[in-house]
Amino acid sequence: MSDKFAVVFPGQGSQKVGMLAEVAASSDVINATFSEASEVLGYDLGQMIAEGPADMLNQTEHTQPALLASSVALWRLWAEREGVPAMMAGHSLGEYSALVCAGVISFADALKLVRNRGRYMQEAVPAGIGGMAAVLGLADEEVVRVCSEVAAQTGEVLEAVNFNAPGQVVVAGSKVAVEQSVAAFSEAGARKVIPLPVSVPSHCALMKPAAERLSEDLADVTFSAPIVPVVQNVTAQVVDDVELIRENLVRQLYSPVRWVETIRLMADSGVTRLYECGPGNVLSGLGKRIERSQAYTSLESAAAYAELSS
Repeated sequence: MSDKFAVVFPGQGSQKVGMLAEVAASSDVINATFSEASEVLGYDLGQMIAEGPADMLNQTEHTQPALLASSVALWRLWAEREGVPAMMAGHSLGEYSALVCAGVISFADALKLVRNRGRYMQEAVPAGIGGMAAVLGLADEEVVRVCSEVAAQTGEVLEAVNFNAPGQVVVAGSKVAVEQSVAAFSEAGARKVIPLPVSVPSHCALMKPAAERLSEDLADVTFSAPIVPVVQNVTAQVVDDVELIRENLVRQLYSPVRWVETIRLMADSGVTRLYECGPGNVLSGLGKRIERSQAYTSLESAAAYAELSS
């Protein structure tokens, strides 16, 4: 492969019943990875992914291991065919997938971590208390300004938490603040504000209690030096120090995902192609809006592997 490439891993929201079915039908690697995950988790993850029901797969404590296992399975299939990427990164939960595939955390440890991570997040903010919304067509600094103003007016938490692409920022906080922010964003010039159907306000200050609990779990996990450079969400920089990687995973729960900066760092480092290692093509869509010069390929389809082998 002549061009310099990176691998990116999607986060929560990319899951669906039947994900990876096309590749799994012809790959022992996919099915073996799901079986390995099932042994760790104590339930048949592969069956849940293949058959649902959707409401169970969409429960955060199930969603996070399912996405992690799907991404790791595709990575293992990839690794049979291709070389070592220049960089890796994952969006939110996807950062755990990146760290497993970069040799930092074992697959078994990561499954337990993300299962607990999902549980802690939901328990930190009961359903109906928090909210998230996507703000479209407004500059980042304007989104931050409006969040600050609405938070001051309501006395509630409201923060810009996902800088996904130019003109696409996700905000999170209390449901009251998110609802009241819709008019404020529109008045500031936003093209559209879309409330998101989520039960957990990820990456904002409301997640600090979950981060404290996750910190205790992370302290018991062995971290190794990455064999592939990983760009972390919190810093949008490659981090080599294992203790700093661990610390950043704690901070990640209540800090913004700096995805635009992540993709631009890769471009500045000479990356010309990105492979999305997980279900769907959400990150490919975002990437095309951030760096049009880069090529993007989803690894969920069998056609992608045929192309790699040609």
